[in-house]
Amino acid sequence: MGTKRVSPAILHPLKEALALAFWYKKDLRAFLSSCLGRGEVVGHLDWTDYKRSIVAHLVDSLAADQHRHFDDLLNLILATADITDPAHLKRLEDGKTRYAEAVDALDTLRKQVEPYRRLRNEEEEAERRRTMDRAQAEMQRAFAEKLEELRQLFYEIVTLPAQPRGYALEKFLNGLFALFDIDAKAPFKVSGEQIDGAFTFEGEFLLEAKWQEEKTAVAAMDAFKGKVERKLDNTLGLFLSMNGYQDTAIAVYSHARPVMILMDGSDLSAVIDGRIDLQDLLRRKRQHAARTGEVFISAYTLIG
Repeated sequence: MGTKRVSPAILHPLKEALALAFWYKKDLRAFLSSCLGRGEVVGHLDWTDYKRSIVAHLVDSLAADQHRHFDDLLNLILATADITDPAHLKRLEDGKTRYAEAVDALDTLRKQVEPYRRLRNEEEEAERRRTMDRAQAEMQRAFAEKLEELRQLFYEIVTLPAQPRGYALEKFLNGLFALFDIDAKAPFKVSGEQIDGAFTFEGEFLLEAKWQEEKTAVAAMDAFKGKVERKLDNTLGLFLSMNGYQDTAIAVYSHARPVMILMDGSDLSAVIDGRIDLQDLLRRKRQHAARTGEVFISAYTLIG
């Protein structure tokens, strides 16, 4: 290559590889931050948009201004080509297919990458890899520390009386949703004995959370259903009852078109113990409700 410029021919394979190698936007964001740093390039992306749109906007922006961003774009190409085994995809529903698609896309990219490797000498390439490894290790450490902090807060909440427990649960849920890059429209707030909120996750959701001694009955779910149905047609509800639901309540709401999905305290335990990603849990609960009509399935059933 005579000049330091990335050919347009590699941009589409790069977009495909990035979009398929990362299922969760938080993982994609962590990878991009390790490649490009935490500055304006990654921070100014619209992380509420679809994943493919985010990737396309990033790659096209870097390619359009190679005078400033050639090194960034080269780093991104080389780092993506270095992904050889996106094994985390195997844990998803239909994971074998998703894994195979990602591996094919990465192989396609890798076949075009050798000319770009020659733009870096061995010392520069070794330093790039060390820098990436350090950045990824730091982000993993920060995520693990925050999850451990939330785990300890959760254990403390269990011992609290009702009123302070509600405020502590509010803090916990805000931190949990932020950690997993789920966009809360405003901080969740305690109202009486319940927590109300709204968030965006592949669609619009209302949230209601209760932590009371008795299991949640049909009447409470009826009231929440009314709130959901007063919103736009594509709005769903997430009802969190820490102590679970009466069997009759689950049965009633599993014999109609689902307008909400249900979580309980054991679901949260599975998330903070690292057994399942919160985004994966919400997605698989919604898929289960759409396919079966059943509004509750335990996280531990999903992960087997």
